[in-house]
Amino acid sequence: MPAAPVFGLSREWLLHRGRPIAAATVLSHPEQLARLTDACPEAAATAVLGGDPCYDRMLAALPDRERFRRALGVGPDQRLILVNSTWGPRSLLGDGAADPLPALLPRLAAELPLDEYRTAAVLHPNIWYGHGPGQVRAWLDRAGRAGLTLVPPLAGWRQALIAADCVIGDHGSVTFYAAALGTPVLLGAFPEGDLDPDSPVAALGRTAPRLDPRRGLRHQLDQVMAGHDPRRYADITAATSSDPGRSATLLRRLCYRLIGIPEPVDPALLDRLPLPEFEPARPSVPIRVLTRLIGAGRGEPPGIAVTRYADADQDPEPDEELSAAHTVVPEDTRDPGRLSLADVIVGRGAADDPRWGPPGAWAAEVLDRHRHCALAVHTAGPDSCTVRTRAGLTVRLTAAPDADGRPALCDPAAYASALYAWLSQGKDPAELMATGMTVHTGRARYRVAVRSAG
Repeated sequence: MPAAPVFGLSREWLLHRGRPIAAATVLSHPEQLARLTDACPEAAATAVLGGDPCYDRMLAALPDRERFRRALGVGPDQRLILVNSTWGPRSLLGDGAADPLPALLPRLAAELPLDEYRTAAVLHPNIWYGHGPGQVRAWLDRAGRAGLTLVPPLAGWRQALIAADCVIGDHGSVTFYAAALGTPVLLGAFPEGDLDPDSPVAALGRTAPRLDPRRGLRHQLDQVMAGHDPRRYADITAATSSDPGRSATLLRRLCYRLIGIPEPVDPALLDRLPLPEFEPARPSVPIRVLTRLIGAGRGEPPGIAVTRYADADQDPEPDEELSAAHTVVPEDTRDPGRLSLADVIVGRGAADDPRWGPPGAWAAEVLDRHRHCALAVHTAGPDSCTVRTRAGLTVRLTAAPDADGRPALCDPAAYASALYAWLSQGKDPAELMATGMTVHTGRARYRVAVRSAG
């Protein structure tokens, strides 16, 4: 049986009436030349090594990784999980009944604590334009309301990839770039039969670990991140570029040679990757919160552990250390009926927005409207919130900045849940107003001041 055509390297892509279509066929690495010669020898003479400008832009932007992470609201003790799918029926977001992504996203929300993990999705442009942006957003709407960032198809995906701590992907180029950058990858789909077995992507598929849908996602993600060596795939991903960092020089030289005019003497440079807008996770689904009071050490304020899950309809795995539970519902939830069952209601907006009124006035209105609610929480920035209790106490919770003076990136609503845990145990709020509190979310610790705002 003849071998299946190699996508992009076969005669149907490269020849017209038996002759090469292109004056120059740009390859990113010499390994492609051997495969081109085998698949379409007529085009081999047009081959030119030009490196990979996409990869070069990411290499140049690696020093900006922490800025990209902060743009996504990812703090130093949080992990960014990037979900990536190429196009086609056997991709992670397939066209058939076996597509795994729709089942994967709700599990990520249910199994990953909201303040310890951040999730984002990068989908191939062919998915966006094959199905339409409206359909793509509709498919991922629930995941977006649970905190997933859907990265636009042409802008921002490189920055998100640089920021990622782990990539769940398939046989697409983004997953291969992740491996080349030294990022752990976990394959959620990988159709070996669709690939040239001699390609580097196929080699990655034979080497990288597979996601097991029968096992817990958090354990698998933590395991692949903890045991990862950034050089693990170096022999495979060396085929990413023939000349890392020099694609602009090589490609400009080729273009000027083809048009037959002298090349400028100025260096050939690529555009730098821009810093994205600040886009933290702001879920609008009900949130299940588990808490535990922690005894204060000598000279230390009381500690309160908070673990939040962006899926209040699912009971998370039991945790003997976190026994008290309550439900937080954002005021902009799609199902307003859930507000009547909320222990804590959260609103977000500018403090001086006349539609809201001052945060204290908004909170009083919310408590009057929803009689079951114990706390109303207004957040207007990345590191603080205003809280009003059923008893009429209004306080402002503000997290201390990090050692460099940058604001804490934890959702301030987590601090309000810590206050709720304190009050629900019959504790005096005056103690926290005197000492503050330390909010624990996984590995992160946030020193939070509690001050009167009434």
